[in-house]
Amino acid sequence: MTPQPSVLVVEDEENVAYVVALGLRHSGFEVRVVGSGTEALRLTSSNPRPDIVVLDVMLPDLDGFEVCRRIHADQNDVPVLFLTARDAPADRLHGLTIGGDDYLTKPFGVDELVARVRVILRRAGRGSPTRFLRSGDLSLDDDAHIVMRGDSELVLSPTEYKMLRYLMRNAGLVVSKAQILDHVWHYDFMGESTVVATHLSTLRKKLGSGGRDLIQTVRGYGYRLSVPERDR
Repeated sequence: MTPQPSVLVVEDEENVAYVVALGLRHSGFEVRVVGSGTEALRLTSSNPRPDIVVLDVMLPDLDGFEVCRRIHADQNDVPVLFLTARDAPADRLHGLTIGGDDYLTKPFGVDELVARVRVILRRAGRGSPTRFLRSGDLSLDDDAHIVMRGDSELVLSPTEYKMLRYLMRNAGLVVSKAQILDHVWHYDFMGESTVVATHLSTLRKKLGSGGRDLIQTVRGYGYRLSVPERDR
């Protein structure tokens, strides 16, 4: 079995680090999180090195730009994706000029982050994981277009499949009806509609026992695919 690409997340804000790591893990990456530039430099100079670094700029010890500069000064070709709240054009230009492969500003979407990581890895010739998602006993193979719950294959409609895929990509996070509509039906949602609730109801039934607990309703906000404790 081919090992999955490894991502080193350098982020000192615990909530952001949790969201980034969760999104990457559920997209098939191996993830390690550290909260300082010093620790990032230690891990990028040891073996095995990460395949890519997702790097914040504002760290408690070293500036993320300095971390990137030192990584590449050591003739280390590990790709770096800056993920930061510093959104000034000058900061973006500086980050890319000193060797950053991409620059994503906060707030950010998990889907976009994962997509950018995959693009960088392909460009660097480091490969990317198959589009396989797992949460507890639920798995989705996007290459084979197969959804399994335990040992049982689920037969889903195209819409139910896309809805489940979007929820699994954002497992543990709350997504709104508008976000689901935008990602599944690909149009901007205006006004009230029962289309999401109707399809989610059917999807929960097809998921079988515990379907309602697996896809939780967060009143006033949207829906969340629960993450088993062992997967967190």
